[in-house]
Amino acid sequence: MANSVGIGFIGTGFARRVQIPAFRACENAPIVSIASGSLANAKATAEESGAEHFTDNWRETVERPDVDLVCITTPPNLHREMVLAAFAAGKHVLAEKPMAMNVAEAETMVAAARAAGKLALIDHELRFLPGRQKAKALLHLGEIGKVRHAKYTFAAPHRGEQTQKWDWWSSEEAGGGALGAIGSHVIDSFHWFLETGVEAVDAQLQTHIKERPFGDGTRKVETDDQVNMLLRFRDGDITSDTTGLVSVSMVEGPEYVNRIEFVGDEGWMRVGHRGDLFIAKRSETEWTEVDVDYPPSIEGIFESGFPSGFMAFAPRIVDAIQKGESTIPDAATFEDGLKVQRVLDAARESSDSGRRVSI
Repeated sequence: MANSVGIGFIGTGFARRVQIPAFRACENAPIVSIASGSLANAKATAEESGAEHFTDNWRETVERPDVDLVCITTPPNLHREMVLAAFAAGKHVLAEKPMAMNVAEAETMVAAARAAGKLALIDHELRFLPGRQKAKALLHLGEIGKVRHAKYTFAAPHRGEQTQKWDWWSSEEAGGGALGAIGSHVIDSFHWFLETGVEAVDAQLQTHIKERPFGDGTRKVETDDQVNMLLRFRDGDITSDTTGLVSVSMVEGPEYVNRIEFVGDEGWMRVGHRGDLFIAKRSETEWTEVDVDYPPSIEGIFESGFPSGFMAFAPRIVDAIQKGESTIPDAATFEDGLKVQRVLDAARESSDSGRRVSI
């Protein structure tokens, strides 16, 4: 069993706010290297995290002998190259979602992960919220019967301000937009909860804020800030002719919403952003709250579910690497990421063509 797990980060956005604090709360998991396109950001993050090394050349982080796990938290267009380099260097990998720009890239990354035999994970940390885990167990115990319909609502107002500057989120080339950033979590949640895949998708992608400040002027926004999808799921243990509805908006307020709901033939289930869980039987007219545990969150940032989810996920990653394991129960694998990518690609095709796309 390894005494410690050295962690290297590529990217200083989400990593700096959430992943690094979560790993720092783990035992025997030193942060040893930080890479960023901005050397100033890399230096500042290294000083905060206690990392002895920082760089604006991500390959230096990947190649360091004291780095066991590479966390890739960059825009999606950079994932493939970085993932392949990390596996070639013999590292374990945690990659941000969406895992790739398209299915072809994702398939290449899955093949590399299989050949490497290392821990290869996609960061779908909401799976580790205790409330979500209890909800899934109850679904598969038949608490609300067969699932007829599943609905996911995500709403956040912070990209509704036209004064927000143009960045990679607005770039099609970088893989920005709500479908990849949030839609990937939505589809993974459906796959994980229902243990079945999406059979067909009918999607509409919309750009409400069409220009953003850039330099001395403005620049056209190339990506979506709202996603609407109609889904049909494959039949499985708890699904039969099951439909789905998705609403993702990065311009909708005033409150933050991240909620998944299930309609069963014997009742209803609702799971909120912290994993808060409610159930109602078909004969009932009010929700009953189910007691669940809440992991600790990260001080100083909004508890959207992602910080506490990663706080629960991080120690599982460290423990698996220390024990020499290549899988973690409930963690999203690269194969899971590929399944999500197939749906994302189909959603883009559906929106572009105006027709339903089978998967």
